[in-house]
Amino acid sequence: MSYFIIAKPNNMLMKTILLVLFLAGSLHASAQNWPNWRGPDQNGVSSATGIVDSWSETKNVLWKIPLTDRGGSTPVVWGNRIFLTAAEAGKNTVHAYDKTTGKELWKVHVGKQDPGEHKKGSGANPSAVTDGKHVWAYFKSGDVTCIDVAGKTVWTRNLAKELEGDSYSDDALWWDLGTSPILTKSHLVITVMVSGPSFLLALDPKTGKKAWRAERNLDVNDESNQSYTTPVLAEKDGKEMIFTVGADYITAHDAATGKELWRAGGLNPTNHQYFRLISSPVIAGDLVIAPHARGKNTMAFKMMGEGDVTTSGLVWNKDGGSDVPSPAYQDGKLYFLGDKGYLSCVDAATGEEKWGHQIKKSSKAYSASPVLVDGKIVLLREDGLAIVGQETDSGFEEISQNQLDAATYATPVATDGTLLIRSNGHLYCIGKK
Repeated sequence: MSYFIIAKPNNMLMKTILLVLFLAGSLHASAQNWPNWRGPDQNGVSSATGIVDSWSETKNVLWKIPLTDRGGSTPVVWGNRIFLTAAEAGKNTVHAYDKTTGKELWKVHVGKQDPGEHKKGSGANPSAVTDGKHVWAYFKSGDVTCIDVAGKTVWTRNLAKELEGDSYSDDALWWDLGTSPILTKSHLVITVMVSGPSFLLALDPKTGKKAWRAERNLDVNDESNQSYTTPVLAEKDGKEMIFTVGADYITAHDAATGKELWRAGGLNPTNHQYFRLISSPVIAGDLVIAPHARGKNTMAFKMMGEGDVTTSGLVWNKDGGSDVPSPAYQDGKLYFLGDKGYLSCVDAATGEEKWGHQIKKSSKAYSASPVLVDGKIVLLREDGLAIVGQETDSGFEEISQNQLDAATYATPVATDGTLLIRSNGHLYCIGKK
């Protein structure tokens, strides 16, 4: 056993030291970051507790702040700071807010806005990503930026202008950009999957300079080339890998070099020309889960493989899944939300449906992805209605229905006992008053 001998401090100094250590430990323990699209594990799961079961425009709203424009991006959170993309006066904008009060800390304009074409879309659909020191954002206009948490721009570049050709033309992507950037151990990675040159691009997070580019051109029909999905990361046997879905294939890439490790097809067996992909993949243990075919099918592949693994890597293939909302994963179970409110729980190992529950039907659809938090499942409909429920031995049990007076397309974010909900006009912080 080793001992460290220090000079005995006076009582006041000791109390100060203990207080600092206590506060530092408390802050570390309580901080629940949501650094990117779909949360810290990219699976829609939050470790937050104390989430309220009911709210309205006035009940359990800790704060509500107006936004400068609509957007499909979710907030990302680090510590007590929230970062959110939007537009203001025709310019792409990154906002930073204090999570406790909702006060705007700073905003940075990033190039000219390319407005949304779809009624649900905008020029700021991709969510930002942060490591707590910097925040990176990507916009439909092709602008990519790195800003430090104090609001100082580190670098900005415009991919649409730099990457000549038709990768950013209206014909190449019929609707609004949806894919969010991801942060690997070494790079900021952006996917461009369109009717034209498609690729994964890795940038140096510190400088914005290109680190690698991996071509991803596949011969499929028309709109089926187009993908709005966000890649997911996983590490296996010391190798960090990127998995991305688009153009009727799922591909695995070495995160350090971009090299394609394997590919699997069969996501569009009839070669349908309009099977664009929106729902992002999710990692479930040693499997990669890929919803596809406009919610008609879901496939699971082994994480490790080499070459074409369409047959050898396939673990299961099931009917149903999700088209727009991305699935959530926890404890061996997948949770799929259909656009019309059909919620299902699936065994991740076998693809067998454990239970299904139809939320009361409405003319309004679901674009937001399900969030698992505090033993509850939170579902958000496009008209601002949130369903809070829980899983039981027999299936899904609704706890409450909660109405906000605004259209809601962005997925909720759950951190530190609160829910952040973005509507077309406001950002809400929901929690116990």
